[in-house]
Amino acid sequence: MARQNPQQGRDAMGLGLAALNRLAGSKLIDRAGLRKPVEDIVSSATRAGFQAVGAANRTFKATTRLGKPARLEKAPDSGLFDLEPTDEQQMIVETVDEFAAEQLRPAAAQADDKLAPPDGLLGRAAELGVTQIGIPEELDGVGSERSVVTNALVAESLAHGDMGLAVAVLAPSAVSNALVQWGDADQQAAYVPAFAGENVPAAALALQERTPLFDPFDPKTRAKRTPNGYRLDGVKSLVPRGADAELFVVSADLEGRGPALFIVESSTAGVSVEAEPAMGLRSAATTKLVLNDVKLPAGALLGGGKREVFADVVRLSRIGWAALACGTGKAVLDYVIPYVNEREAFGEPISHRQGVAFQVSDIAIELESMRLTMLRAASRAEQGRSYAREVALARTLATDKGMQIGSAGVQLLGGHGYTKEHPVERWYRDLRAIGAVDGIVLL
Repeated sequence: MARQNPQQGRDAMGLGLAALNRLAGSKLIDRAGLRKPVEDIVSSATRAGFQAVGAANRTFKATTRLGKPARLEKAPDSGLFDLEPTDEQQMIVETVDEFAAEQLRPAAAQADDKLAPPDGLLGRAAELGVTQIGIPEELDGVGSERSVVTNALVAESLAHGDMGLAVAVLAPSAVSNALVQWGDADQQAAYVPAFAGENVPAAALALQERTPLFDPFDPKTRAKRTPNGYRLDGVKSLVPRGADAELFVVSADLEGRGPALFIVESSTAGVSVEAEPAMGLRSAATTKLVLNDVKLPAGALLGGGKREVFADVVRLSRIGWAALACGTGKAVLDYVIPYVNEREAFGEPISHRQGVAFQVSDIAIELESMRLTMLRAASRAEQGRSYAREVALARTLATDKGMQIGSAGVQLLGGHGYTKEHPVERWYRDLRAIGAVDGIVLL
């Protein structure tokens, strides 16, 4: 079946929406009690239609040719593990902290209820340059040196506002980081400049699958060689902003070679998405990505299909999740301290009771250990040193202690912690994603 061009798509969408709008204006649906369902259909169709047309209108095409791939310089190895941020890092963190406090935190509750980021928020996030700092100047970015630590600090600061919205903000940079780090000259020229412009495309790194005991190194999505490239079949889970994403980096088992990464444009035949709201990260608008007989050119393989490239992707993603856990854990601590000091029971603040004070101090202690381990893993990755052990430790701490911190936050607020009046219940749900999800973010 031939694919429609964008104008045909708009015409078809317009006719369909016109019919739905006429139906919504009919008095018959009021008599049948169908007013609300029909209005929901119209709203959903309008939103989905414009998203589909928007994605179809962008064409990824190289505007310049690169003689070789553009890479960021490796950070110098000082031989020291120094937690003191540089002046530049401090300025970046302060800027992101302010954005998270003023933009993400106030919008988080409504975004969680609506299962989507608020209109305009991600555009304002793009103005921060979160994506641009990871793109070399040769590709229209502002980056000069690869800094995993800086990226971790940015993720931590965003998650202090809200983890779900932080994931939505960071998802495009995961794709651009992968292309900068492992893309060849043609892949970089075709895709990366779009991430350095004003209209950053929605994009996602899709590793996760809905299988018991999921192992990212054993994906069930299959990639087979064809005379012209590859064919992909499978389903990816918890893909952020999949409904309006224009580009995906997808993991699949390449026959005879093991796990590999592929660049997939959303307009490719056989690519579809379905809503998949989860327990947490609801404001990231997570979806299922369905790949049904998706045919890709030979140039869609990222990083040459090398296993060490795939391992780095998984490890750098896990550092990112540990950073998100640290930011959300700090949000819990900052929230419960004033609460237990101000909340009185039996004539005194509940913080005067040892059971409460010990729980708060435990949060602070575990949070510090999580952060130190995460930053050590990021520092070693940045300097090109072995970091597999440090990543394993950081992920284990973030998974176990992150959930404990979230649970303690709910417990310290008593019955209030179980209601949506306070954000700790949302942070608890989000923190449970740390040990369950791979991919999405990439430092």
